[in-house]
Amino acid sequence: MSIGYVTIGAHDVEAALPFFDSTLGALGWARSEPFPGWAFYGPKDGEPCLGICRPYDGEAPRAGNGIMVAFKAETQDQVKAAHTAALSAGGSDEGGPGFRPPEATSGFYAAYFRDPVGNKYCVYLAS
Repeated sequence: MSIGYVTIGAHDVEAALPFFDSTLGALGWARSEPFPGWAFYGPKDGEPCLGICRPYDGEAPRAGNGIMVAFKAETQDQVKAAHTAALSAGGSDEGGPGFRPPEATSGFYAAYFRDPVGNKYCVYLAS
């Protein structure tokens, strides 16, 4: 079994698109809009993907406490580019690109940020 997709709530899907276009575009992901009010982003092979939509219950979207979506990068440059794109598109910094733990010189290389709604993301490369 594997994850097929994850959805993230947005106040205004159209207004959220520039953030996700630039951030996920830095990872080589592309947007599709299969039906009105939804946008999906994914790699060329199609899975897994991230869906952006208004919450089904009609309530305002809220960031989950302790929930984070992590995207696997292919290079350190992709990690840096995605983090830079996220911040340039209105996201907030939760930890700049670098090895974790900070004193490491190899292994887990990651960056953390939040989207304008407050959802937390990681872009990482594990070696």
